[in-house]
Amino acid sequence: MSDNFQRGSKSLFLTKMRYILTVLLAVAVCCTAAFAKKDKAKGTPDIQFEEVSHDFGTIPEKGGNVTHDFYFTNTGTAPLVIVTVSASCGCTTPKFPAKPIAPGKREKVSITYAPAKRPGEFAKNAYVRTNVPGKKKITLKIKGTVTPAK
Repeated sequence: MSDNFQRGSKSLFLTKMRYILTVLLAVAVCCTAAFAKKDKAKGTPDIQFEEVSHDFGTIPEKGGNVTHDFYFTNTGTAPLVIVTVSASCGCTTPKFPAKPIAPGKREKVSITYAPAKRPGEFAKNAYVRTNVPGKKKITLKIKGTVTPAK
């Protein structure tokens, strides 16, 4: 009788474990589906720049730094995050908003060029990385000619 009791309790234990695992699996599937729907309902950000290039024209070498503001709008339905803006060289310095940009809001990325000791033509890029799905990077371009100091 002892062997039958042990077999019966093992069987009961396994049945309870299967039931518990089934319930946990069902809860996990439901939670995953709920979070997926919640993320889709939030929408996605998007970014639209008013321009992506600027020509400073002719600037004097000793005239100091020059800056151009590239304005953009979050045309999406979720907050836009500018993750980083990197420049193609040390003579170019970007400045960008650190906080998320709400849908419909307008902001700017400022690019500053330092012409000192750099006479002649220049063409520089700044690379904008965002949280917009499918847009790895956006390239902003500046160019101009630096007249040598006399």
